[in-house]
Amino acid sequence: YDAQLQLAMPNTKDNYVVILDIDEKSLKEEGRWPWSRDKLSLLMDKLFDKYAVKVVGYDVVFAEKDTSSGLEVLQNIAQKELKNDAQYHEVLEKLRPQLEYDSLFANSIKNRKVVLGYYLNPEKGNMSGTLPEPVFPAGEFTGRPVKLTSYSSYGANLPELQKAAASAGHFTPLTDPDGVVRRVPMIAEYNGAYYESLSLAMVRTLFDQPKLTAGYSGDKYASGGDLEWLEMETKGTGSLRIQVDASAATLIPYRGKQNSFQYFSLADVLHDRVPVDQLKSKVVLIGTTSPGLKDLRNTPVGESYPGVEIHANMIDSILTTKTKGHPFYMLTAEQGLLLAMGILLAVMLPIVSPVIATLLWISASVITVGSSFYSWQQLNLLLPFANCLVLICLLFFIDMPIGYFFETRTKKKITGLFGQYVPNELVEEMAKNPQSVSMEGESREMTILFSDVRSFTTISEGLNAKDLTELMSMFLTPLSRVVYKHRGTIDKYMGDCIMAFWGAPLPDSDHARNAITAGLEMLATLQDLQPRFKERGWPEIHIGVGINTGNVSVGNMGSEVRVAYTVMGDDVNLASRLEGITKQYGVGIVVGENTKNRVTDFLYRELDQVRVKGKDKPVTIYEPVALNAEASQALKDEVDLFHEVRDCYRNQDWDQAELRLSGLQRAAPDNKLYPIYAERIAYFRSNPPPQDWDGVYVFQTK
Repeated sequence: YDAQLQLAMPNTKDNYVVILDIDEKSLKEEGRWPWSRDKLSLLMDKLFDKYAVKVVGYDVVFAEKDTSSGLEVLQNIAQKELKNDAQYHEVLEKLRPQLEYDSLFANSIKNRKVVLGYYLNPEKGNMSGTLPEPVFPAGEFTGRPVKLTSYSSYGANLPELQKAAASAGHFTPLTDPDGVVRRVPMIAEYNGAYYESLSLAMVRTLFDQPKLTAGYSGDKYASGGDLEWLEMETKGTGSLRIQVDASAATLIPYRGKQNSFQYFSLADVLHDRVPVDQLKSKVVLIGTTSPGLKDLRNTPVGESYPGVEIHANMIDSILTTKTKGHPFYMLTAEQGLLLAMGILLAVMLPIVSPVIATLLWISASVITVGSSFYSWQQLNLLLPFANCLVLICLLFFIDMPIGYFFETRTKKKITGLFGQYVPNELVEEMAKNPQSVSMEGESREMTILFSDVRSFTTISEGLNAKDLTELMSMFLTPLSRVVYKHRGTIDKYMGDCIMAFWGAPLPDSDHARNAITAGLEMLATLQDLQPRFKERGWPEIHIGVGINTGNVSVGNMGSEVRVAYTVMGDDVNLASRLEGITKQYGVGIVVGENTKNRVTDFLYRELDQVRVKGKDKPVTIYEPVALNAEASQALKDEVDLFHEVRDCYRNQDWDQAELRLSGLQRAAPDNKLYPIYAERIAYFRSNPPPQDWDGVYVFQTK
């Protein structure tokens, strides 16, 4: 109900009903409450004579006499110390009318549309003041199924004030078991008679006390029906009907959160700081928002909501005929909706697909909630939807578990299988955004990596089957985890070879960088494993890594018997060739030119220009040495010097090439690349290449 109320609130501001606030400012300027009633008398004169308000209602009670004028003290002196002083008695009698503050206040509200407030108490206690005339006499509802809220005691206004006021109404709301104020009893029973609320009393006073009648279900005033509304005939505006429930209570149709009505500090009114047009011809409520005066309520729209604004909402809803009721037949409507939705879903859910079942569930929920909102907004009646919504959800979630169970098992199985090739985080991303994943073949720029163990045949011949299996697992597992760590997809294991790619099934804008980073980390990880191999008596394992970037075909490929999600194309083959020639140059990793061009913050050593088997066009190959930011100056100088060697080599300047290369060999005697070029230089010095030699090295094997 609270959620529906908050969603349906217009959240607009009403300017016809205004609140004069006994706020902190007023208490600071005028002193603590209650104020002397001569000040309230002045307030009444200002409101009706200067501001020309229509009606004033007090959300306070005047239960005790005002003795702040000192009249009682003066009277005691007249009876004792100055008993025989005639002049004193004469002056006192002249001053008496000015010092009888209650009489001043009573005279200021007499013959004016002023409504006083009082409270009703469900428990027996001390009673004070005088109640107004009941709006319905005792016995009015005898024989009818009407259960009005009954009270056992009250705190009302001084008889003098009540007699002078145009009317009075109780300001006692109904508090639900959770401590929230959602309803106001329009009529409450005390000692057999029936009394109206402050808001109802103010509206009736505004329209010169029209007669209030009770309306019942069925025939408008037929006996035997449940109480459904209260009604009054007003001059000019016609009939005003107030929707109520069987206990004559009305749901509070909150216009919005606090301050949905205009507030003015009462001190500003007293000191003429409020423009006349702000209050002229308005309905005025006097109450407080000060926490110290304890008139803050827990409501669906705020935990510390001023009680005076509750009455403002009620007055506004009565005047605009937007009071909200909950007559007995709305229970029948709710039961009918429950039955209809229950039958519909019980019959349909088992025979439709999960998608249709979900749409049916959503539709039933929308219809239920929509019906409730329509009833609330258009008919001013409460049609609770919580029970029906719970029924719809229960039927749906009872019917769906079996299908959901099997679907979940299948999904977990697929996820488990796919998880062997794709990192878990990619699987999760695919599950969150399945439309971004396509298994159909497509052309896409990707980066492919091949890694292979060097001389694996020789290694495997020296191990038995069990040791070989353990060896494979010991190095393939951590290397595969490195691929996963950097968002790679493992295409397949080919014996001791790992084939992986980046950029599918999910797009990856950093596919080239991730592949290089993974390749370098694979080499480092394998180096860390060498002591463990040594402990087991196994030989050292060394791998080569080839990486290439290009447009390839990716998707499910294969035959009717078996398919696999894989990549194909010339750039895939080139990646494989690059892995194969790592051992030719004595390096651990080789990348193609496309890969190098897409990741520019690495320090690369240009190894060679080669023509691999199966391709006529030469390709430039590189070794990623380190990140530029992490590379030492000595390492950068070494790479630059090697590039000078390469330039001299291509220009057939063997002497300069040999001179520079000898310096590199002395500085890095363990580098296997430099002897390769030393051997080539020595060969070409004795066997000069032809004049049109382009410096490309041709590989005759894969």
